[in-house]
Amino acid sequence: MQKAKVYVTLRESILDPQGKAVTTGLHKLGFDEVQNVRIGKFIEITMDGGDESRVTEMCEKLLANYVMEDFRIEMEPGK
Repeated sequence: MQKAKVYVTLRESILDPQGKAVTTGLHKLGFDEVQNVRIGKFIEITMDGGDESRVTEMCEKLLANYVMEDFRIEMEPGK
């Protein structure tokens, strides 16, 4: 079994209203040291075989919106 961890985040140029709301909430709770929060997605994929190029294809076709989001893949060694 092969495991891939995919991290999807909004591009820096895209406004993140959810992250802004969390930043404001943290400030209201007294966490004044927080400068900015960006919210993303974490996806864990377990598969029979496959490699990083296959996961990249999954991200490009379904898991990430390439217009607004970036993604990073971490592959774990197969067992």
